[in-house]
Amino acid sequence: MQQSSRQPRLAVRRQPYVSAAELVRAGVALLAAYSIVLALFMAIAPHAFYSAVGPFGARNDHYIRDTATFSAAIGLGLAVAVRRAAWRVPMLAVAGTQFALHSVNHLVDIDRAHPAWTGYFDFFSLALSTVLIAGLLRLAAADKSASASPSARARKEPSDEPHPTTQAP
Repeated sequence: MQQSSRQPRLAVRRQPYVSAAELVRAGVALLAAYSIVLALFMAIAPHAFYSAVGPFGARNDHYIRDTATFSAAIGLGLAVAVRRAAWRVPMLAVAGTQFALHSVNHLVDIDRAHPAWTGYFDFFSLALSTVLIAGLLRLAAADKSASASPSARARKEPSDEPHPTTQAP
């Protein structure tokens, strides 16, 4: 009788390649970079932005640069959230809301883009981005360390109570 040379397989629980916190941090960093680069593109080259990304209605460079300031502010807030976990949930909520509202705006004007396919592409890419941001928000909200206040995690705040060596009047 021939013995089997096969060893029995052991059940091995595999760990994920990246943790949820690392995934959220990377997603926030990517979203921050996207928002800041988009803001710079809009501010520096509004005509190129209009031609390549936003061919809806009449071009208005001033309004394009105004919109760039919103993207820049969200991008800078997200950049802070990369380093400060407590900022992640609020900034992802703000960015997710902005992407959702932006998606609705593109849905309303979906047939007004030129060429027409860009209206559909813009809407569906914004809607998909909204879903991805919602997923990051869900992961970030589930992270217990991010939901604790910075003072509770990093240091103790001075108490309003008198120091034990001082006497109350």
